[in-house]
Amino acid sequence: MTLKLADITRLLADQVPAELIGNPELLIEGLSTLDASGPNELTFLSNPKYLGQLAQSGAGCVIVAHSVRDAALTRGSCIVVDDPYHYFALVTQLWKRLHAPDAAPAIHSSAIIDPTASIGANVSIGAFVCIDAGAAIGEGARIGAHCVIGANAAIGARSRLSARVTVADGCSIGERCIIHCGAVIGADGFGFAPHGGQWVKIEQLGAVRIGNDVEIGANTCIDRGALQDTVLEDGVKLDNLVQIGHNVRVGQHSAMAGCAGVAGSATIGAHCTVGGGAIVLGHLRLADGVHISAATTVTRSLLKPGHYTGLFPIDDNAAWEKNAATLKQLHTLRERLKQTEKTLRQLQARFKEEKS
Repeated sequence: MTLKLADITRLLADQVPAELIGNPELLIEGLSTLDASGPNELTFLSNPKYLGQLAQSGAGCVIVAHSVRDAALTRGSCIVVDDPYHYFALVTQLWKRLHAPDAAPAIHSSAIIDPTASIGANVSIGAFVCIDAGAAIGEGARIGAHCVIGANAAIGARSRLSARVTVADGCSIGERCIIHCGAVIGADGFGFAPHGGQWVKIEQLGAVRIGNDVEIGANTCIDRGALQDTVLEDGVKLDNLVQIGHNVRVGQHSAMAGCAGVAGSATIGAHCTVGGGAIVLGHLRLADGVHISAATTVTRSLLKPGHYTGLFPIDDNAAWEKNAATLKQLHTLRERLKQTEKTLRQLQARFKEEKS
């Protein structure tokens, strides 16, 4: 299937104003990267460091910023916008809607739906889905095969759950959310009381509340709260294999990359980012606008916005072992240095006295 350049800008005009320069009748057959695009493909340039690839790009059309307009004109058709990356994201959404539309709403015959559950209009429910008593599925929602929706759980309007998603009892998901395969919303938090050399389970009596426009990656786990709820506010984005502990709160429009982990009762502010493999320890607080680098372990609250990193640089193993051994002696070396500085100050004072 193809789409004319003029149709792309027309269909997105109500979202973003754009200036199309070039052949409006050019047929676009696909979307691609700047360096691999062909004459019937659309791409974008948002990072100035790739400006050198623009002239050599074989793309039929390139989405560019106003500052790159003249350079783009020398090679052919372009779409000029304020934010090329944002516009390209909207193009990908448009492309998927037109080229891979959702199937017509239907409820598969193998689905098991409790008679007390509420199912909205135009809902799609896949094979072997189980929807328990009192659950509510909002209008236009899509529930993939083998999903389990627990008792009194709620799925908001136009939210989409891929295959094998579990939403446990009493948990709620807002509108227009996307939950990818294998995610578990509302498993028990890791709560145990030590007693007599054993671990006694603390029942997790809270739930999980997820806002609107949240996206949760494959096999991500969000634990229910022990007493109060675990909360993800509007617009939060979680990658695959992210672990969110019980009673965590994640502020609106924060994002976490794959394999990040947040321990229980931590609070993440709004518009934060957590890099892949990073860890936030329990009961800590990250202010709005805090950005954590990949593989960093956050061991204290960060109350000022900014970019924080805590990495031990990679090296060949022999050098790393020597540096690691030295690192373990830093406290001793620090105390020795303090004592040496103190001794030097005493000697300097004595020398001044003798000289005078």
